[in-house]
Amino acid sequence: MPPWLPRAMVLALALVACFQLATWGFHQLITLLLNVLIAFFLALAVEPAVDWMAARGMRRGLATGLVFLSILVAAAGFFALLGSMLAGQITTMVEEFPQYLDSLISWINNTLHTHLSRVEVQNNLLKSDWLQKYVQDSANNVLAVSATVLGSLFNLLTVALFSFYFAADGPRLRRALCSVLPPHRQTEVLRAWEIAVAKTGGYLYSRGLMALISGVAHYVLLEVLGVPYAPALGMWVGLVSQFIPTIGTYLAGALPILLAFTVNPWYALWVFGFVVTYQQFENYLLQPRITAKTVDIHPAVAFGSVVAGTALMGAVGALIAIPATATLQAFLGAYVKRYEVTDDLRVRGRRGRGVSALARVRRTLRADQPSSPLEDQGAEGVQGEGQGAR
Repeated sequence: MPPWLPRAMVLALALVACFQLATWGFHQLITLLLNVLIAFFLALAVEPAVDWMAARGMRRGLATGLVFLSILVAAAGFFALLGSMLAGQITTMVEEFPQYLDSLISWINNTLHTHLSRVEVQNNLLKSDWLQKYVQDSANNVLAVSATVLGSLFNLLTVALFSFYFAADGPRLRRALCSVLPPHRQTEVLRAWEIAVAKTGGYLYSRGLMALISGVAHYVLLEVLGVPYAPALGMWVGLVSQFIPTIGTYLAGALPILLAFTVNPWYALWVFGFVVTYQQFENYLLQPRITAKTVDIHPAVAFGSVVAGTALMGAVGALIAIPATATLQAFLGAYVKRYEVTDDLRVRGRRGRGVSALARVRRTLRADQPSSPLEDQGAEGVQGEGQGAR
């Protein structure tokens, strides 16, 4: 055995062990890393307001606390209003559920010529195997659901804590980061930070604008249908569908559908169709155009970044994909060497006035075809006259 082989084997095993340990640690800390990433972008979003207060003599920590307290009070008031509204409507729906069931059974009997009764339907429903199994599974999963809720609350507190520290100690964090870099790199880091703040603010502005448009559109529909609490429901749909990624659309549409059902079951179907149609209009037409204006990226790039972010990191990726892509694009744009484009009609999207491709094909076909006898005789006569003249 060569003398270097045992050392090489030990080194290879050590490297494999370090790689496995690093992989295990990364998977264990992936939730914390995602929370820190969300907190960083949230701190970038509130930093302009904190800087504005700090510029007027207020301490940064106090300014950050006031901004977060305002957000907390607004969110708590909004959800308290919706909670009281939803509780009242659920009570009304439970009280009037027998009437809804009677009307549905009457419609089925008249349409399908059956002889169903409400008592029979209720007994069959209560004695069904799938309902009993569902209740049993729900009872067994109470502990798992409770653990999920507590875990979500812990993650929310973690994001709030890190975002508070990032926003309150923003200048100190930038100084600590720049202190380990050479001067020319410090300028690049500070420029990247400024771009990230601007792009994140533009992204939030675009989401707020789309929330306003969505809220007004759904408010008009609910008001026309006579659904109660139409302004609050429109605000709910706008905010939840825009600021909760992936599942926000379904959460936003479920509440107005439920309340529309209390007015008329057919109205719930109308609201469901409108929610689905508007979502497609927003995804493919409205969102790319507004994002291109506010964040200054191409609509196709915005749409592709959201798809890629969702595939990589799920809901978190969908939330931060557009500001991260806009920041990266703006930062790298300063280091890409650009040249002046030649003045060519093809660059402008138009073709020149030269011979078209169809004309060139026709000339080629005519050149390949044999000439007729009359044309050959005429050509020979012309050639003979020319020789006689010479």
